[in-house]
Amino acid sequence: MTVRVLFFSVLKDITGADEVPVTCGEGSTMGALLETLFERWPGLRAWDGSLLLALDQSYVKRDAKLHEGAEVAVMPPVQGG
Repeated sequence: MTVRVLFFSVLKDITGADEVPVTCGEGSTMGALLETLFERWPGLRAWDGSLLLALDQSYVKRDAKLHEGAEVAVMPPVQGG
């Protein structure tokens, strides 16, 4: 299945993209997808402990199941100012 991964803020700089399609196996979770992203862009791993994750515009944890055509957002922590 293919999901659409969106990157925000500094994560766009690390990946060089604001959006990419990613193919993953049936029954994949957000955590498995993150491991795929870390392999593709090792610099993302430095943010691992503080990433915010959303699936179809709702915040989720790493055990959330993905589905065909899902929109996944990977965001750094929200900063005020």
